[in-house]
Amino acid sequence: MSRHLQKWHGAGNDFLVDVQDGAGFTWTSALAAAVCNRTHGVGADGLLVATVGDPLQMVLFNADGSFAEMSGNGIRCLVAAVRRATKGEWTELPVETAAGIRLVHLEMDGDVGMGSVAMGEVKLLEALPGTLGVANVGNPHVVLLDDMSATMAERQEKAIELSDAVGGANVEFVTIKNAAELSILVYERGAGWTQACGTGSCATAAVVHAAGLAGSSVTVHNPGGPLRVTLDDAQATLTGPVVFVADVEWHGA
Repeated sequence: MSRHLQKWHGAGNDFLVDVQDGAGFTWTSALAAAVCNRTHGVGADGLLVATVGDPLQMVLFNADGSFAEMSGNGIRCLVAAVRRATKGEWTELPVETAAGIRLVHLEMDGDVGMGSVAMGEVKLLEALPGTLGVANVGNPHVVLLDDMSATMAERQEKAIELSDAVGGANVEFVTIKNAAELSILVYERGAGWTQACGTGSCATAAVVHAAGLAGSSVTVHNPGGPLRVTLDDAQATLTGPVVFVADVEWHGA
């Protein structure tokens, strides 16, 4: 077995992308986990399977092989990989995801670009005790103020506890710099600590805005770089970079 993959990242959130035209190779959870493994595989936060068609279809596996509904950084990487594979020149493309159709706008300069994604509605749910809020952006998130005195191990223990409390969710630890700037650390279900999370940035922006602590347009500083979130009522738009890393030939687990 051999698969040609592209590796991309968005603000450090890295993905392997398999661009398929029509009926292609079927990825299992075990194979996805194997290729994403950073020691024995290629290494990535997730695997994206792109099926070229009308519309383009996206399937996303987390690094542990579990299925994920949506990724704001991943969908930009997926569209950039499809454009590169097909030698396309278009700048806008709808993508069918498990969270619904998402429209991606992409401007490329060689192997580097900027993209924006219409992320859809951010649904605010009942907050858990000790948190700022719970939100769904096609996938679930728990947002809480970061305790700067906590160790990463203590944060991780808290993240697992909160994620389990809602049946599995990403957890964002937020520091509010001012009304236009937030900073987050993200523990993603199925991936652990990541350099950036697009849906998490949107969820955090919406929860903090609803609490009256930030405006409707904010820069969210992730460890891997800044992402921009603009809220129009409950609708979120995410803007951030895409960077090509490498072509990969993977020969199986």
